[in-house]
Amino acid sequence: MTELIFIVEEAPEGGFVARSLGPSIFTEADTLAELPAKVRDAVRCHFEEGAAPKVVRLHHVREEVIAV
Repeated sequence: MTELIFIVEEAPEGGFVARSLGPSIFTEADTLAELPAKVRDAVRCHFEEGAAPKVVRLHHVREEVIAV
């Protein structure tokens, strides 16, 4: 595996959650600024040394509700 994709969404209680589309990896952060470090840590914990993907993509999904 050379690349891993995470879906990033706003958490209902505040902050952000990121979940991997492949392996079962999940993390959360209070701000977008601290999210990459949290994702990096979660990926390192999930894979053995040398087996982690070289690239991690964060795909930000934002839902917006509007009245019509």
